[in-house]
Amino acid sequence: MARVIFDIETAGAGLESFDPEVQDYLLKLAKTEEEIQLVRESLSFYPNTAEIVAIGMLNPDTQKGVVYYQPADVQENAADSPETPSEAHQPVEEDGIIYRPSSERAILEAFWDVIRKYDKFVTFNGRGFDCPFIMIRSAVHNIKPTRDLMPNRYGNEHIDLLDKLTFFGAQRRRFSMDMWCRTFGIKSPKSEGVTGYDVKDMFKAGRNKEIAVYCAGDLWATRELLLKWEGFIKFPPG
Repeated sequence: MARVIFDIETAGAGLESFDPEVQDYLLKLAKTEEEIQLVRESLSFYPNTAEIVAIGMLNPDTQKGVVYYQPADVQENAADSPETPSEAHQPVEEDGIIYRPSSERAILEAFWDVIRKYDKFVTFNGRGFDCPFIMIRSAVHNIKPTRDLMPNRYGNEHIDLLDKLTFFGAQRRRFSMDMWCRTFGIKSPKSEGVTGYDVKDMFKAGRNKEIAVYCAGDLWATRELLLKWEGFIKFPPG
């Protein structure tokens, strides 16, 4: 039964880029400079205030995957052009992962085309973040989904490892992926000094390929967590 892991990276717009009414709405509960800074940092984590800058997909069985990402100088709809992309925008394969530069629209269209071919999909906190984010950003671009990313939480179509490792909330503390990796001796992509909070600044600085590589690291870490859960926690194993 074919299955695929996916993960997204997102970058928020600057607070000043929004209309004054939106800025007032976002800041209405922020009273101190620290609280205002927290609002600024949180803009990357909501589809209303951020965009998808990378989506990675990995087949955990073949260990082949792809990361669609926005290159530094991409123009919206440029990836939809029939013209041949520049050399800088050509796909590159590294360690089993193909890196494909694309606009956000093209990233989402490619995601929906790929995901429909798989029976199961695997995420870490996909129900709480990746899946709703993808669905809302797709709607922004008037892109229709090809499958339900939020099926029955207790079914087998979507394996959300955060749900599985916390036994659907029976373990009350919802540790981060980095913490779970450290618990099981798995190399964490966060060990390289990058977290989701850094993606916005990396994107602004034009370090887009680094974001894509970081996304691939999340895919490989999720695969290792999947194998740990299947082999030693899931019952029956396998």
